[in-house]
Amino acid sequence: MKLIVAIIKPFKLDEVRESLHEIDINGMNITEAKGFGRQKGHTEIYRGAEYAIEFLPKIRLELAVADDKTDIVIETISNAARTGKIGDGKIFVAPLENVIRIRTEETGDIAL
Repeated sequence: MKLIVAIIKPFKLDEVRESLHEIDINGMNITEAKGFGRQKGHTEIYRGAEYAIEFLPKIRLELAVADDKTDIVIETISNAARTGKIGDGKIFVAPLENVIRIRTEETGDIAL
């Protein structure tokens, strides 16, 4: 099993979710986040004053997937989230030792 964490632009969330649903990936956690990478924020003007926005809004997706679905999930997220511009995000993949469904106490791939 793998834990996939993807940081994407907020307006791409629906497209990513729909694309994952098409490949039968239905469970995920979503967190609103703020951060920056190479883009290093930007400036905005509000009522004539210039403000530095150092942390940009992002969405953090977390998915636990079986080993055999890892590559297709990564490809799906990448294709759906890509705009071709700086700040598209990143995908992190880490081994997942175990998953336990609390209600039934099922473990492993069955609990996904």
